[in-house]
Amino acid sequence: MGPPLEERARRVLEACRSAGVRLALAEASTGGLVSACLTDIPGASAVVERGFIPYSNEAKTEQLGVPVELMVAHGAVSEPVALALARGALERSHAGLALGETGIAGPTGGTESKPVGLVYLAVARRGGESLCERHVFTGNRAEIRRAAAARGLELLLSLVERR
Repeated sequence: MGPPLEERARRVLEACRSAGVRLALAEASTGGLVSACLTDIPGASAVVERGFIPYSNEAKTEQLGVPVELMVAHGAVSEPVALALARGALERSHAGLALGETGIAGPTGGTESKPVGLVYLAVARRGGESLCERHVFTGNRAEIRRAAAARGLELLLSLVERR
């Protein structure tokens, strides 16, 4: 699976510190795993500005301003919602970079079109670019969540290194 989560988190913190970038995290399906990985490392408070765990659809709307109509049209697990989570985290923070993620960790809840393991990861930069990836991770619930967190950290790193 690549480097362990702790190593990825350290690289993200170092890159953000060097670039003077603070992070906001909106983690719907990982339940704060990315935040936990980052804040396990001393000095993370210089980079991690805040985190949101908008697990329910109501929380996505109330905490981060994700339009109900967007979730009705595309589903809570979709690219538009992941992007809205990342953008909402930026709008409701002082961060310069945000991660938004939403998915189905299982073991239930999947459908033919949206299987267990489906995760959308979005990263947005304040006043700049954003990107979103669709993944279908395999494994049990814990493995899917860890894979999503690992890829989320990699996306954050790739965007902060682009400057």
